[in-house]
Amino acid sequence: MYRFNALRLRWFVVAAICCVAGGSRAAETVPLSSLDLAKMSAGWGEPRANVAVVGKPMSIAGRAFQQGVGTHAPSVMHVQLDGKTRRFTALVGVDDETDGKGTIRFEIYGDGRKLFDSGVVRGGAPAKPVDIGLEGVKRLILIVTATGDGAAYDHANWADAVFQVEGDPPRAVDPSVEPKEILTPKPGPQPHINGPTVHGARSGRPFLYRIPCAGRRPITFSAEGLPEGLTLDPATGIITGRVPGGKGEHMVTLKARNASGADRRPFRLVVGETLALTPPMGWNSWYIHYHRVTEQHMREAADAMVSSGMADYGYQYVNIDDCWMKQRGDQPYRDAQGDLLPNAKFPDIRGMVDYIHSKGLKAGTYISPGPWTCAGYVGSHQHEEADAKQFARWGFDFLKYDWCTYEQVATGAGRERLMKPYRQMGELLKQSERDIVYNLCQYGMGDVWKWGGQVGGNCWRTTGDLGNVAHQRLPGFYPIALSNMRHWQYARPGQWNDPDYILIGYIGDPRRRGGDDAGIPCALSGNEQYTYMSMWCLMAAPLVFSGDMAKLDAFTLNVLCNAEVIEVDQDPLGKQAKIVRQTEEEVVLAKAMEDGSLAVGLFNLGEAEQEMVVPWSELGLAGKQTARDLWRQQDIGDCETAFRARVGRHGVSLVRLRPAK
Repeated sequence: MYRFNALRLRWFVVAAICCVAGGSRAAETVPLSSLDLAKMSAGWGEPRANVAVVGKPMSIAGRAFQQGVGTHAPSVMHVQLDGKTRRFTALVGVDDETDGKGTIRFEIYGDGRKLFDSGVVRGGAPAKPVDIGLEGVKRLILIVTATGDGAAYDHANWADAVFQVEGDPPRAVDPSVEPKEILTPKPGPQPHINGPTVHGARSGRPFLYRIPCAGRRPITFSAEGLPEGLTLDPATGIITGRVPGGKGEHMVTLKARNASGADRRPFRLVVGETLALTPPMGWNSWYIHYHRVTEQHMREAADAMVSSGMADYGYQYVNIDDCWMKQRGDQPYRDAQGDLLPNAKFPDIRGMVDYIHSKGLKAGTYISPGPWTCAGYVGSHQHEEADAKQFARWGFDFLKYDWCTYEQVATGAGRERLMKPYRQMGELLKQSERDIVYNLCQYGMGDVWKWGGQVGGNCWRTTGDLGNVAHQRLPGFYPIALSNMRHWQYARPGQWNDPDYILIGYIGDPRRRGGDDAGIPCALSGNEQYTYMSMWCLMAAPLVFSGDMAKLDAFTLNVLCNAEVIEVDQDPLGKQAKIVRQTEEEVVLAKAMEDGSLAVGLFNLGEAEQEMVVPWSELGLAGKQTARDLWRQQDIGDCETAFRARVGRHGVSLVRLRPAK
């Protein structure tokens, strides 16, 4: 009996020691304010410990708090846990400093699952309690989003916010980023003709088209049915000459051959009044070069468009943005005939345009209808006719017309006030000796999608600048896309909704606009970049890259240059995808294609991988459908009544559905 009791006592002593030394630990309280707040983002100012974002004492609906974190929507913080944190509690609301203004929302995710959602919280409303269990959770995300007032007065308080911790204390960390996996198969050595199958041009105008064709060079090109007046260079695949007279359609078959094989593709030349029968594709200088842009940058971009292979997939416009003309104070701004004088960084604009054309590519330019551009360079006000003629003499093929300072000289009222400068330039471009695609840049004012085509526009910005959109829980391209999606019924051949540029790869650092051109890698995950390109193609948007053409890495080119994905954008039917389903966690888009197939994008907006399903009843389909994964360029199989896929955080499944054979 003594031996048994002694052994039992010894076991209890050892167990007690283990519990104290390495087992469960007495719970302790860790304030959110004690974490590294430099890891928390804020839409304005900086997150502050134990005070509101403006530095004053924290209070919600008249109730004062001594402890917590004051921030400003949009705001995100990632917190690493060890799985032993018991709970997180807080009281959340809008700080009283806003005097009853502000409209925000608090959300908390744990390991990808939504654990808390405050709903809309308004200024002056009582604080909402947070009390969530965290046992087993390793990654927590604290989110505040703006829900209606933009960035104004969205002062957010995580008041009395504390963790109940048994293990290691929580740590504020940087967001985890999914790997950038290359999904697009490398093309084989045989020729493959890409690009649109339809092209619009005006009678008698100069014609330039480089056949987009992947494959091992040298490639020999030919064409059946090429109308009189047009000539194809068999070595380069560049078609030049003048558009045939009169209106009508010319059916051409483009051919390419090399040592590994051959390819052919129909090409319909439509002679009439409509340009840009498919959305323009190219590059713009702004988000990498800003005001530092030079003539040499433009020449080098043209070189890179060809050498990188982008031109082989249909990218053709090399567009200069603001800052090529004289800056305010750098007189004279124009010569004795009233023609614009470029600044010293552009000594030979005509030579630059000729160089771009020699590559089979097209050149674009930029100006404002106001007296000055957005960056303070000379605008077209009171010189519109002279500028339109000069752009044509220089040989430009694209014009971005940016509202900017026109506000200072605008006359009239309502929608007519907005339409006037764009109608004026639109008429001048129609009379021009060249085909010049016309891009209206006025940020969606007055529902431009309803009248942009009436003033001669081929595409029009529907929102503010993508590069200036504050990031909320989702990166900035999401709110731009979600806004642009709503205008699907206004898109058609020659008239496209433009949600701004594609900012992936290396882009200019907006905080360093006064220095050199050193770009920084975009902050988007691999999933987000696939989502970005998929949304733009489904929306039949202009595909204009504005990153560093000198740093086109393999992943960026894989996103930009997938022929099957680009076909969705360039489909000649000219339909923009409709919203099939939209919630806070997902969006499903469907785009009707000319061949009767349906391009469908399933977008996961949530913080964890999820299975997404879209039934035929939502897509208007019936019967068995064959699904093809466009990013991987492979058939998935036949689906009976619905398509389903596992979609990663902020990722996409982009498929094309056809009736099964």
